[in-house]
Amino acid sequence: METFKGYLRPNGKVGIRNYVLIIPTVSCAVGVAQMIEREVPGTVALIHGEGCAKRPERPMHIRILENIGKNPNTYGVLYIGLGCEGIAARPIAERVRKENPNVFVRVIQEDGGTLRVKEEGVRFARRMVEEASRLIPQDFPYSKLTVGLECGGSDALSGITANPAIGYLSDWLVAQGGRTILTETTEFTGTQDSLGRQGATPEICRQICDLIQSGERHAVEVLGEEAAYVISPGNMEGGISTIQEKSLGCIRKAGYSPVAQVVDHGEIPTEQGLIIMDGPGYDTESMTGLCAGGAQITIFSTGRGNPIGHPCMPVVKVASNSRVFHAMPGDMDIDAGVILEGVELKEVGDRIIGLIKRVANGEQTAAEKRNQGGMLAMYTYSRTF
Repeated sequence: METFKGYLRPNGKVGIRNYVLIIPTVSCAVGVAQMIEREVPGTVALIHGEGCAKRPERPMHIRILENIGKNPNTYGVLYIGLGCEGIAARPIAERVRKENPNVFVRVIQEDGGTLRVKEEGVRFARRMVEEASRLIPQDFPYSKLTVGLECGGSDALSGITANPAIGYLSDWLVAQGGRTILTETTEFTGTQDSLGRQGATPEICRQICDLIQSGERHAVEVLGEEAAYVISPGNMEGGISTIQEKSLGCIRKAGYSPVAQVVDHGEIPTEQGLIIMDGPGYDTESMTGLCAGGAQITIFSTGRGNPIGHPCMPVVKVASNSRVFHAMPGDMDIDAGVILEGVELKEVGDRIIGLIKRVANGEQTAAEKRNQGGMLAMYTYSRTF
């Protein structure tokens, strides 16, 4: 049985990184999170602009902030609240503590103000970083691995080269007993006859088709006659003409395994195998959902070239064409464009599997090497497209 080197967590999950995260529960607490990050090398402050307004997304944002603290890559987490916001820090921290004992929580208005919260946070964060550095990885089967499936800046070749090669990885990991998560529901448009039939049961097939139809209805409500063309200028310049064309290529990242479960954005699946997560098509927001859903790694195909990573998990970049791979030296991890030169799709798929194995064992991705972590992006329903 093949294994990778990981870190066992108290809840039985396995991390491939040991992040010490500082999570402000409202944008007003971002300053304190950044103060702690500056004083404690090895910590990551998750910057975002949400937390206060009375929006319908509040339960979703709470779920994301909580579940990122539960991600297997998280060794320790500091929650910093303000005190008057809509998303309260203490209840989130207490729920996370049931699975991860390395939790710190302070509320600025209640716990002595900015400087005191910063000083106490610095002491806790230093201890977490020191403890994490002493951990010795152990061998675990690939059934313990969850990989997110993402694409951004797609072109006409994405559905021919990069995405099917990623689908090869997805089918391999599912066969190992692991889990992959496909998201970006708005990019499933017109795939009822393919993805809609991939459910493991008739009920799951119905759930997938309901998601697709709901996304299509929403597009029509917002965009009217332009709903069929919900693609970016970069997609069009890359040769994609309609959202259905883009979607048929997008879903190939999932391979051909049966869909075992459909979950909400940022929800942690309870099943192994291929999972569909209802989420937006905006890359940074959908990756945040994948991380909250428990992905230790995300693999990201791009035809136009997008170097962004994520602050809470390694992101592997697969270029759909060799031009982008060579035009952005050091930003891409895999060149899937070689398929057009005669290299078999299976060979590129095997290269991706090999890289995923190395990343699971500690090798840094291009985005990690270049500190392309980005921010914690949490979407609102007004930004679905």
